[in-house]
Amino acid sequence: MSRRLFSTAALFNTPDEIMHAAEKVSEAGYENWDVNTPYPLHGMDHAMHLKPTNLPYVTLIMGLVGLGFAVFLQWWTNGSALQLGAHDLMLPRWVERYPFVIGGKPLFSLPAFVPVMFELTVLSAALSTIAAMLGIFCGLPHNSHPLHDTDYMKAVSCDQYGLYIESSDPNFDEAKVETLFKDLGATEVTSIYRPFEQKPGFISHVLFFGFLIATAVGVSGKAYFVYNNLLYARLVVPGYGVIKLDHIIPYNWMVNQPRLDAQEESTFFKNGRSMQNPVANTVARGYMPYKYAGNPDAANKDTHNPVPMTEENLALGKKMYEITCSMCHGDFAKGEGRLKGNLVPPSLHSSKAKKWTDARMYHVIVEGQNVMPSYAKQLDEKERWAIIHYVRALQRAMDAKESDLK
Repeated sequence: MSRRLFSTAALFNTPDEIMHAAEKVSEAGYENWDVNTPYPLHGMDHAMHLKPTNLPYVTLIMGLVGLGFAVFLQWWTNGSALQLGAHDLMLPRWVERYPFVIGGKPLFSLPAFVPVMFELTVLSAALSTIAAMLGIFCGLPHNSHPLHDTDYMKAVSCDQYGLYIESSDPNFDEAKVETLFKDLGATEVTSIYRPFEQKPGFISHVLFFGFLIATAVGVSGKAYFVYNNLLYARLVVPGYGVIKLDHIIPYNWMVNQPRLDAQEESTFFKNGRSMQNPVANTVARGYMPYKYAGNPDAANKDTHNPVPMTEENLALGKKMYEITCSMCHGDFAKGEGRLKGNLVPPSLHSSKAKKWTDARMYHVIVEGQNVMPSYAKQLDEKERWAIIHYVRALQRAMDAKESDLK
């Protein structure tokens, strides 16, 4: 059985000769050929008329993919819980969002994301470039390449310069190629044949994958049995001698953390509490301090209600009024609530209440007045203003004008 011809190769003694040969072979219209030299020759790419490689595009695209993934990953994990979550997208729970505010930074903090963006961009670009260069552009690894272990390869790896044209080239003719090489001054022209190839059989595949599986099982089994059953910790305790402890934990820094549970006593703080009050004048995210705190007269001078009078806001005001206000002030704000006792809430239809501005009434809801507590924790800002709109509607309904009935 004869082997198939792979290529016809030629050896040259000087860089000028191989440079001239490369130019002539390129001008002759050959496509599947290459040059081998002991070291890089400046200008060889121009002599071979090589086109620019597409490898930089792979680097650019995969770098942008890594950058986009880094931004998406950090946006998702730090995103607001009010946005779409894993449950909404029918994803596993381990891809859920964890919106933690650390050091007062916003949930989407681009400067804080830069290190991860940089690392994933470089990592994705570098690994994809190497993988594409070896696996696609260079076709490596090619352990059975016909040039391996040939005298031609030994010569061009030492002190000679070689050029070969593959038999798969559309213009290849062995006799014409040999004549071309001799005319170019080649010191030696040789034919390179493909080696005998034998595809691995079923038994070879079984042995290979069996070895991989056995290695994985062996390493995992060793880690489990050694760290969980074979190794023991010995603790020397004065007065008791040596105590043998079962199951040594190789990585214990995640188990033993210097932390405190909620409501646990603390020896670090002077008040002995693990849960400390916020720093004075600390403002929570998304919250603005009430500007008329402790100053109802100043609030009464403010006539602005930032929430517009719409059917939607009136419906919201009615709903929240009935939930938080009606049990004391009554369904119609007359002070006839469902709570019975010695203290009777005032009617909101009094001339005093009607003369109050919306901001003054808002002040009472936020800070409370007399026996009425603050409802700042039960109602958000929009709900407070909506309740005031609803109270104004009740006041006008109880004292309607003839024009209101038309």
